[in-house]
Amino acid sequence: MKTVRLTTAQALLRFLDNQYVEFDGKEIKFVEGVFGIFGHGVVVGLGEALASRENRMPFYQAKNEQGAGHAAMGFAKQHNRLRMMAVCSSIGPGALNMVTAAGTATVNHIPVLFLPSDSFACRQPDPVLQQVEIPYNYTITSNDAFKAVSRYWDRVSRPEQLMTAAINAFRVLTDPAETGAVTLSLPQDVQGEAWDYPVEFLAKRVHHIERRIPGAGQIERAAALIKAARKPLVICGGGVRFSCAGRELETFCEKNRIPFAETQAGKGVILWDNPWNLSGIGVTGSLAANRIAREADLIIAVGTRLGDFTTCSKWLFQNPDCRILGINTASFDAYKMNGEPVIADAKLTLDALNKTVNGYSAAWGGRIKEVKDEWNAEVDRLYRETAAPAPDGKPLLSQARVLGELNDRLLPKDAIVVSGSGSIPSDMQRVWRTRTANAYHMEYGFSCMGYEVAAALGVKIAFPEKQVVAIIGDGAYTMLHTELLTAVQENKKIIVIVLDNAGFHCIDNLQNSQGIEHFGNEWKTRDKTTNRLEGIPVRVDYAKNAESWGARGLRARTPEELKQAVEAALAAEGPALIDVKVGAKTMTGGYESWWRVGTAQVSANPEVEKAAAAMAAETARTRKF
Repeated sequence: MKTVRLTTAQALLRFLDNQYVEFDGKEIKFVEGVFGIFGHGVVVGLGEALASRENRMPFYQAKNEQGAGHAAMGFAKQHNRLRMMAVCSSIGPGALNMVTAAGTATVNHIPVLFLPSDSFACRQPDPVLQQVEIPYNYTITSNDAFKAVSRYWDRVSRPEQLMTAAINAFRVLTDPAETGAVTLSLPQDVQGEAWDYPVEFLAKRVHHIERRIPGAGQIERAAALIKAARKPLVICGGGVRFSCAGRELETFCEKNRIPFAETQAGKGVILWDNPWNLSGIGVTGSLAANRIAREADLIIAVGTRLGDFTTCSKWLFQNPDCRILGINTASFDAYKMNGEPVIADAKLTLDALNKTVNGYSAAWGGRIKEVKDEWNAEVDRLYRETAAPAPDGKPLLSQARVLGELNDRLLPKDAIVVSGSGSIPSDMQRVWRTRTANAYHMEYGFSCMGYEVAAALGVKIAFPEKQVVAIIGDGAYTMLHTELLTAVQENKKIIVIVLDNAGFHCIDNLQNSQGIEHFGNEWKTRDKTTNRLEGIPVRVDYAKNAESWGARGLRARTPEELKQAVEAALAAEGPALIDVKVGAKTMTGGYESWWRVGTAQVSANPEVEKAAAAMAAETARTRKF
């Protein structure tokens, strides 16, 4: 067998550079580059291979390892998982910074290859700088933390182990049902060790992403459930997007007069003005979708995990006769809520159902138009809404009004909007009117604060010709915004819109709704008398922060100022940030939804005990599994 002598790191990069996927007859280069931050555990190993003039893959110098993971995830998600990035780090704290990003990728089924460096395999210099020593088990390192959040995990302790580890990694990364974070832990001495690698291992490899074909029995059972239902409702999940099944779902719903509601991952596959589109569903859903869901006698869950926000903690489907039909490539998700599973590709399944379910029409009558018209009127009202005066007496925009101005008037219709945490995803799932397919990019499987700016950078790298806009709260922005500097460094024009309500008001709302007084979520100074955070509000100028990174800083607190700022940001050559001051409690409401949280059953505060009793009463109305 012909071989070539390379270090482990050099062989890994050659392997990555030769990975391709084939989907629906189209061959695509799969690994497009590497994000990372060098430290002593990586710079002379994998870093040497990346620095080599023979390396053809671009290296993106991140400013935070978690941000690097989010940027890689944003890139892969926007490419519908057909392209991806790797992420590398040094050992110890650098590696552990990536664990949150790995969890985010795994929950959302987005392929990202994490390459955390590790302590020495030979153990000769132990304990090395940043090494965690576990006295009861010396084989454990900080990288074992990735096991809980990875779809596949391996430690390459010898150069020859790279081959099986890498092939297994891509077995998972290219599997639509299993994909997510894959971690290959790389001891720092092994990265630089040389071995004679077979040329065959380094050759071009094409991974065929096959659509899982539904069986005849599965289609017969699904069709029977649909025909027996009077009031079915489709939930459009992320699996519809990744399967490219928007047209088949649209045909299915129009043909059978079945409405559909959207999860965060499924929103934007079909545009907002489709007559059967009820917008978001669940805790962050619309009034239209939630009302119809309570009446439905069949839920056709297509490509969704059926998380608690989608199902209102299994409370939403109130019809006692309601059944679940789970269409998913992942059997784990297809079986949820005691569903009838169709373990198959969404596009092929919907196409088969379009041919099988004939002569059927749901019995909703004019009900769908009624609730949709009511909801559209409510969205129009929210888009015109203004906020109460701020403490300084000057008027502030409402959060909903800002979204309305951006959506209706200011942003290009094909701009890709990115968000991921706080109350902004709630508002956007309800009221954002998608006018271009796949231009709504939301991470809400993990609701990871700090995803937004880094992911926007990844999206911009994926589609440089598009305007990419991160809409983010001040809480998430302060948690992780360092990749704005990377965007400046790379001259990747992203627009960051910070909606500043001076605190973590999404959680403050939840806290207060359960009878707890406002505590620890508003951005206020410590009061010297009470020793609590209830003093004067903290004021922050986010535009100045952006300017310090080298981006354009802009400000707005009125509709006209917002218009001028967006126009300036769109015209800017490089990254820009708009600091928008909004009212603290101006997000949208719950719209007949419910969410189970762990409310205290005993408290000195009677309002807390009252909330706990109400929580128990609603819990009694939920489905138990």
